[in-house]
Amino acid sequence: MLDIKMYDTHEECAWCPGCGDFAILAALKEVLAELELKPHEVVVSSGIGQAAKLPHYINVNGFNGLHGRAVPPAVGIKLVNQDLKVIINSGDGDSYGEGGNHLLHNIRRNIDITHFVHDNQIYGLTKGQGSPTTDKGQKTSMQFDGTNVEAFRPLAFALTAGATFVARSFSGDKEHLKGVMKAAILHKGYALVDILQPCVTFNHVNTFKWYKENTYKLDENYDYNNKAEAIKKAMEWDNGIPLGIIYKEESPEYTEVVSYLTQGKSLVQRQWKPQDARVFMEDFR
Repeated sequence: MLDIKMYDTHEECAWCPGCGDFAILAALKEVLAELELKPHEVVVSSGIGQAAKLPHYINVNGFNGLHGRAVPPAVGIKLVNQDLKVIINSGDGDSYGEGGNHLLHNIRRNIDITHFVHDNQIYGLTKGQGSPTTDKGQKTSMQFDGTNVEAFRPLAFALTAGATFVARSFSGDKEHLKGVMKAAILHKGYALVDILQPCVTFNHVNTFKWYKENTYKLDENYDYNNKAEAIKKAMEWDNGIPLGIIYKEESPEYTEVVSYLTQGKSLVQRQWKPQDARVFMEDFR
């Protein structure tokens, strides 16, 4: 196991005291250390939001991009250098709202990246508006009479889009979270992990207490290879929210099925000469 201190940045943190993001950051550092992934071997990509600040607080390669655009740079980085372990850390608004289109199509591609969504069911950075996962009827700083649309169910969405790894955990149970994180990082393909994470400032409904009272862990007899059962589990919410690996399957990863990416070397390792451009220039004559 590597020294966890190598992932520390000592940057001043802008998260509110008690925020669930702290536990997610701590768990990620421990997981990287236990998997013996050195800082230069890891890239964390994010968009905009409180969760998306995570690359500032961990000593690995980082890309902090635009709102809803955490996935495209992560995909580009992975395609150029397949030796890197690419991890997305972003919030429910960033991933499921503004970033929904990128989420959909890169799940379909099954690119080998890991996507951790800090799901606090609210827009925390912009002062508490309802997010895609806010429960219908919940009152927020902007929806004074309560939200009027059904909440988005991301895991069911991911399954129907063809995701090969779908899981959920809770920031208030670090050991469970670490186990799910490890499995997701080691999975070959697009791995989506929805992490329930309280916002202590703007969401006074979905608190630590609420999550502990309304979640349950899938037992060892649960078959995560059964897709039909997984879809049922992914839709459970009002009568108990399942935690654990909801679905997992082995399927060819994107770089294994695209011809110019299956040549044994990442694009960054290939040698190019100016003369190599001639063949492309001929196309424009």
